[in-house]
Amino acid sequence: MAATKKVLAVAVAAFAAFIGYKFLKLKEILLASREVPVKHLSCHYLQNIEYGAEDITVLKDGLAFLSTGLKFPGLPSFSDEPGKMYVLDLLHPKPTPVELQIKGGLDLSSFNPHGISAYTDEADDSVYLFVVNHPQHSSQVEIFRYVEKDTLIHLKTIKHPLLYSVNDIVAVGEESFYATNDRYFHNDALQFLVVIMDLALCDVVFYSPHEVRVVASGMRAPNGINISPDKRYIYVSDIIDHEIDVYERQEGERLVYNKSVAVGSLCDNIEVDHKTGDVWLGCHPNAMKLTNYDPEDPPGSEVLRIKNIHSQQPAVTLEYADNGRVLMASTVAAPYEGKLLIGSVFHKALYCLLK
Repeated sequence: MAATKKVLAVAVAAFAAFIGYKFLKLKEILLASREVPVKHLSCHYLQNIEYGAEDITVLKDGLAFLSTGLKFPGLPSFSDEPGKMYVLDLLHPKPTPVELQIKGGLDLSSFNPHGISAYTDEADDSVYLFVVNHPQHSSQVEIFRYVEKDTLIHLKTIKHPLLYSVNDIVAVGEESFYATNDRYFHNDALQFLVVIMDLALCDVVFYSPHEVRVVASGMRAPNGINISPDKRYIYVSDIIDHEIDVYERQEGERLVYNKSVAVGSLCDNIEVDHKTGDVWLGCHPNAMKLTNYDPEDPPGSEVLRIKNIHSQQPAVTLEYADNGRVLMASTVAAPYEGKLLIGSVFHKALYCLLK
């Protein structure tokens, strides 16, 4: 009996030590002790954006689309209204977001937009906007056509078992795209176990009307996704690994892993400068402050840029940083010819000058 009790005590102690170790690893993942250095640009708040702009994407002609009002499990939300889409002309002397009117059969009362991507048909310059939508916290993709100055026509809703927890999306055709699944379980307790056990169960999915399949797997938490200007490479932010993964896009929409670039932060969405190919990242410098939101000690913001990502020595530089007093919880940084739009999960959005 004494021997049994001793074995049991050793087992309990070992288990407690294991759990303690895993919680320490979780704090490392969240960069819980990190304080970001402040580095500001010449910026001002965008009008009309009061409850975050989780994702922003910019067309080559300077037209920017913004998804706003995201309600995401476990994160703060300060509005009961449905999410909205905005458009902004960066060529205007005083760019101001204009709410897009959505027409068609989409249920706007439960509209909860997350990641977005735009696709331009080179044959007729038609612009299609792809939006990840989470009505009742489910996952589906909405396809719109942008018309006139302030209107989106809803064309299609896409649902599929492989698109079970979509975070972000990059469009590669009128009805085709790559999408990231950022978690394996919908149950928060099970997903927490996945994280602390360091299991890489998430993936990237390719969707077209003809086929849907997993094209990259073995990821811990793929978040933002985007494409290089020459369309040869796909970039994925594995937010928990603090890395940007690079995949080569091959015939048949296959993705072949190429490399990973360490960024030292929990980077959310990815935007790519259409001229230089520089990769811009909206990041969470300390995710513990985001998950344990305290307005007295708010989550900070960080914008990183990767130059020459395909070289042997990519250069990762800090372009903007704030301690949460100006902008909380940055998620995206979208550049356009010396200008920069910075969005956030639930706070505001900034218009900045880079020069």
